[in-house]
Amino acid sequence: MTFSIVARSADGESWGVAVASKFLAVGSCVPAAVAQVGAIATQADANVAYKGLALSHLDDGATAEIALQRLLEEDDQRDHRQVGIVDIDGGAASHTGSACLDWAGSITGDGYAIQGNILVGEEVVDAMQAAWENSDDDAPLARRLLAALAAGDEAGGDRRGRQSAALLVVRDGAGYGGLDDIAVDLRVDDHADPVTELARLLELNDLYLTASTEEEKVVVTPELERELEERATALGHRDFRAWVGSGNYEMRVAADGSWVDEKVLAILRAEETSA
Repeated sequence: MTFSIVARSADGESWGVAVASKFLAVGSCVPAAVAQVGAIATQADANVAYKGLALSHLDDGATAEIALQRLLEEDDQRDHRQVGIVDIDGGAASHTGSACLDWAGSITGDGYAIQGNILVGEEVVDAMQAAWENSDDDAPLARRLLAALAAGDEAGGDRRGRQSAALLVVRDGAGYGGLDDIAVDLRVDDHADPVTELARLLELNDLYLTASTEEEKVVVTPELERELEERATALGHRDFRAWVGSGNYEMRVAADGSWVDEKVLAILRAEETSA
């Protein structure tokens, strides 16, 4: 019912899962990941307990292969399961039970596991592998995962059709305010074109929930500080900080006011122009 990719970034700092299915809210069942531990996708007749169990095994030092072996040994319904795991070092393992509905299968490589069931054919996982291996190692993991998922979708994906998709990426300190490891956690639960919608949401995630890079930071000089305050008050806000809070741009403005993201600066300037 599902096709997914589980992977670690080339720099060894991020882990994630991208998944799509003709199934309501696939993101609630399939993906799980913890920074500096690993990631898992559990699907087909999904055993959602695999998520916590696998991450616990990985956290205890098991490789992806060993963690998978332990999951299957303890599950008498293993023939109905499909699962992909990537560990802290990028080791990958995947299992497709003999009772999974056709077409079902998987591919593993350095740092990734791709798997799917009830697909139009093997070309889906082949397309995902090609997209992953041809993507830029230095690109954000979320972008690489989404590109692979989109390639599988374009190749036909789930033979029953489309309904939901999800993207989960973890990295130390990547969450809101740097207080957890969730870099991306997006779900499209019921949509005619969920992978395309997921791509739209990722653009918004990058603006509102992703910290600015050094290249995106504009130093706030006294002159720019005056401009920020004047523009914000002209729009009816108490001050620039109030405008930031109202627009949910906290991740892209320095807490001490020393810099502002170039995208946020452009948004503020455009708002005043159109006001």
